[in-house]
Amino acid sequence: MIRRSIRLLASAALMLAATPALHAQTPATLHGEAPGATIDPRIFSQFAEHLGYGIYGGIWVGPESKIPNIKGYRRDVVEALRALHVPLVRWPGGCFADEYHWRDGIGPRAKRPVKINTHWGGVTEPNMFGTHEFMDFAELIGAEAYVSGNVGSAPAGEMEEWVQYITAPQGTLADERARNGRKEPWKLPYFGIGNELWGCGGNMRADYAADVTRRYATFVKVPFGTKIQKIASGANGPDYNWTEVMMREAGRMIDGIGLHYYTVPGDWKSKGSASDFTETDYARTMAKTWKMEELLTKHSAVMDKYDPAKRVNLAVDEWGIWTDVEPGTNPGFLYQQNSLRDALLAGVNINLFIHHADRVRMTNIAQMVNVLQSMILTKDAQMVLTPTYHVFDMYRGFQGAAVLPLDLPKVWYGRDEWVAPALHGSAARGKDGVVHVALVNIDPAKAQHLEIALSGITSTSVSGRILTSDRVQDVNDFTNGARVHPVAFTGASVANGKLVVDLPAKSLVVLDLP
Repeated sequence: MIRRSIRLLASAALMLAATPALHAQTPATLHGEAPGATIDPRIFSQFAEHLGYGIYGGIWVGPESKIPNIKGYRRDVVEALRALHVPLVRWPGGCFADEYHWRDGIGPRAKRPVKINTHWGGVTEPNMFGTHEFMDFAELIGAEAYVSGNVGSAPAGEMEEWVQYITAPQGTLADERARNGRKEPWKLPYFGIGNELWGCGGNMRADYAADVTRRYATFVKVPFGTKIQKIASGANGPDYNWTEVMMREAGRMIDGIGLHYYTVPGDWKSKGSASDFTETDYARTMAKTWKMEELLTKHSAVMDKYDPAKRVNLAVDEWGIWTDVEPGTNPGFLYQQNSLRDALLAGVNINLFIHHADRVRMTNIAQMVNVLQSMILTKDAQMVLTPTYHVFDMYRGFQGAAVLPLDLPKVWYGRDEWVAPALHGSAARGKDGVVHVALVNIDPAKAQHLEIALSGITSTSVSGRILTSDRVQDVNDFTNGARVHPVAFTGASVANGKLVVDLPAKSLVVLDLP
């Protein structure tokens, strides 16, 4: 169904491109006088699962490691994430969450049980990184905590005690927490009621999952005077019935509902290489990632039926590109490279989240370190920042800003049967008054000249950065270093009430108008 929908979109795009009357462009305009929803900083959040080298070796090396660390956390990774202003981290999964029992990860590390990670590679899970390690890590990088509870294989009482262990200011569980090294309670603003209940979280049907969600949500309680947002396990891509049933049956008991969608360049049996791909592969990937617009629109419409005030958050708590693993690595570790293609893909998705900021108030790219479309890659003591890391860095000014409507020309890019909008953008005004404009040109060969009328904006200067490279296949690696990184952009100017931009091919540009 996804493939058919994408091809229909492609066919429609080709017809538009081939019809001169329909292809005529309306003037591009940035509407500063009509601010919209506030962009929740949490749409720039991360995801860290016990998977491959995502935790062990990526975040945690232990206090005795020769790799420079802060009480066991890799110093280079911590500093890189601090610089990124990560608003929130989701943990411990993913599929791992529904086989995780929190008591395995507390107390003296040497006494914690060693388990088997049955989902990811069949390797041992030493439980060296547990509740204390995660909650302290979130504090260390300045992020909020989003803990996913085990609904698939644990009773509701286990979740109730875990939340109390984290948040209770006093009582038996608080005393136990103090004996384990933390007297003061942590803040736990978000709690996930299971993960992918339609799949690895229990293979449940929607009606049953809604009942389970109601039951478990009842027992997720925090101390008087504090609040916690309860996030239900949401749909797998275009399963709108799942959202319908969950909102109808459990909507009043939750504060958010998840949505998982991965851009898979090929299919689930042969996903395609992260860095060795053709232009047709590239076009197909971009057409598939554009599916996110349809998903956000249709899931939001279902939610509007039951929640017209938009109280419930549509949390896209897993998204990103999923390719084949790097040759020679464990297939269960999901270690993949990260190219300029993936950076442009991230920019497209972030712009879509911004367009839907009235309903989308959290997203979590998968994942933070060494897994799927990660921010950071590590190898022993080495670390490299991926092109996707730089995308999130360039969008930092959008956190907490007010959306400004941005009208752009309808320009299409395609190869063979695969077609997608070539030009994407978003804009917002920060609390300091600075207007931020993000522009993505996915066309690998054709630049775009834009003249954007500034309505209600009096700025007379502009500055910015650009992320591009010689090829969309270019990556940052341990041999060549940071081949793909942002630099100052000089192709924009403001004159006569217009923002004029010469946007190079295959590029992401973020501009600031003071």
